Amino acid sequence: MISKKMVKQMSEQMKNEFFSGYYYLSMAAWLEAKNLSGFANWFRVQAQEERDHAMKMMNYLVRVGAKVEFLAIEAPKVVFESPMDICKKTLEHEQLVTSLIYKLMDTAQEERDYKTIQFLQWYVDEQVEEEENASGLVERLKMAGSTEGGLLYVDNEMAARVYTPITAE
Repeated sequence: MISKKMVKQMSEQMKNEFFSGYYYLSMAAWLEAKNLSGFANWFRVQAQEERDHAMKMMNYLVRVGAKVEFLAIEAPKVVFESPMDICKKTLEHEQLVTSLIYKLMDTAQEERDYKTIQFLQWYVDEQVEEEENASGLVERLKMAGSTEGGLLYVDNEMAARVYTPITAE
C-alpha cells in the first residue's frame, strides 16, 4: 500500500509536470510571436512530453489504489527576453524538476516503498535526458552567437523535433 505522504508528494509532482507543460506552451507562444516557429515546435513537443509525465504518474497512482488528487496549476510566465533567456530558463526548470524527483525518490526509499522506487527510476533516468536536451539548447545558441543567421539555423534545426509518446504502462 502506498502511504498518504507518498501520494501527497506524487500529486504535487503531477501538478508540477502539468505546470511544466503550461510553462513550455507559454514559451512556444512567445517564440511563435517572434516568428521562430522551429523553436515553438520544440517547446510544443516538450509540453506534450510533460503532459505524458503527469499522466504516467496519475496512472501509477490509480494502479496502486491511491486517491488521485488534482491540485491547482499556477499560470506560467508569458514574457521572455530572448530565445537564450527561454533556453536558460528551461535548463533551470529541468534542474528544479530533477531535484523534486529526487525528493520523491528519497521519500520512497525512507518508506521502503519498492514498487514506487522502481516506478520513479524512470523519472530519474528521464531527467538526465531532459537536462541534457536543455543544456544542448543553451550551447547551440551560444555557438550560433548573436547573428540572425545563426539563430535561424538553430530555429530550423528545432523544427525537426517530433512528438513521440512514451510507452504505455
